[in-house]
Amino acid sequence: MKAIIYSDRNIECERVEQLLKSVQFDSLVTYYLDDDFNNTQFQAEFGCDASYPQITIGTEHVGGLKDTLHYLTNKGLIS
Repeated sequence: MKAIIYSDRNIECERVEQLLKSVQFDSLVTYYLDDDFNNTQFQAEFGCDASYPQITIGTEHVGGLKDTLHYLTNKGLIS
């Protein structure tokens, strides 16, 4: 399974990246604001109210850090 992080390099982005590395997905890709996308593209994809990080696992947009914690717990990937 593939995980994608959209990051602006804040502390929550760093935390979710470490969390997803510990789950050992087949592939983990991090896209960075201003390197891989701009804020206009981010807002077009996730909405004007979206905050960083935003995470996609497989083909499902999971959401932010808390959403990702709930998702991984519900899937039995973390406890």
